[in-house]
Amino acid sequence: MLIAKQAQAVDLKAKLFRGFADPSRLIILETLRDGVRTVTEIIEATGLTQSNVSNHLACLWDCGLVAREQQGRYVRYQLSDERVAALLGLGDELLADVAKGVYECTRY
Repeated sequence: MLIAKQAQAVDLKAKLFRGFADPSRLIILETLRDGVRTVTEIIEATGLTQSNVSNHLACLWDCGLVAREQQGRYVRYQLSDERVAALLGLGDELLADVAKGVYECTRY
């Protein structure tokens, strides 16, 4: 039973990291590290299309990685938890040490 619970936890963690794995979602999360943004502001900051940003924000919201708040005509998005920003920061720190290996990796 313990192995099944561990496998379920690993599957859930893998699903969490898939939220960070897509380049479009990752750049949106990185943009939101700087603070609250509207869809238009995210589009301007990332260069992504409106439909792409909207679709990825919906995914990130469904997964609980971003929060949103309606303000008049606009919906403002932000990271849902300060630990999302911390995880992105840890990724930066780790990548600074292992970037060469990640760049040269042919297995993924």
